[in-house]
Amino acid sequence: MNLAVKEAMAQTGETAESLAAQVGVDPKTAARWARHGSIPQTRHRAKVAAVLGRDVLDLWPDALKRHEPVWFRRWADIEREAVVLRGFELAWVPGLLQTEAYARATLALATPTPEEVDELVTARMQRQAILHRPEPPLVVAVIDEAALRRRAGRDGKLMREQCEHIAACAELPCMQVHVVPLDTPIYLGMGGPFVLAELPDGARLAHQDGPARAHITDDAAEIASLERSWARIVGEALPRTQSLDLIRRVAATWT
Repeated sequence: MNLAVKEAMAQTGETAESLAAQVGVDPKTAARWARHGSIPQTRHRAKVAAVLGRDVLDLWPDALKRHEPVWFRRWADIEREAVVLRGFELAWVPGLLQTEAYARATLALATPTPEEVDELVTARMQRQAILHRPEPPLVVAVIDEAALRRRAGRDGKLMREQCEHIAACAELPCMQVHVVPLDTPIYLGMGGPFVLAELPDGARLAHQDGPARAHITDDAAEIASLERSWARIVGEALPRTQSLDLIRRVAATWT
């Protein structure tokens, strides 16, 4: 339990519902900040601290602590430094576009304890700060429609909010989201997800998920191969406006 948050809420007379309304989150999310000590997403953290009249680090001393798995830290560093990120996801919503609830539902599938899930969710939410900094990278996300239609959680509300969140992110100046429709015949993306990163000095790296851990490479031949795959996958995806329309239609189907 986060006693600092609980005490600040008591002193200011805030409830999970009132705090959630002012910050713009679900009351369950606000309640979790006090009960489980989860750290709010970066874009919400300052708002919560302001409402409660406290400093961010007074409420969450570990806010600057690294929470991602050791094996993922190299890519997390690359992601923060990148000026362009281009990624394809076949089965999951990309981590940079996940809501906290979606991240929690998916990470819990393979994580044994609630504490470890909290740690990984915090890491995933902290990664999203790059989308809201003054000079964010250009992020191009291509998602197979199947990822939007596969339920996570116990009811459709989670997926409706997730799809609505993707639609909101798609309108950020730094973000482009494309969807490969379900009726697309077999295509190269079915081989699996990957992300291509370009750094300020022009260096290019790639990230691919494996059964146990990520594979990160700067090998020119591998990068060239993934670049060719990327070009063909994007060719199968809908344009931005049509993709956004589809995402909103899918959101409306989740009840």
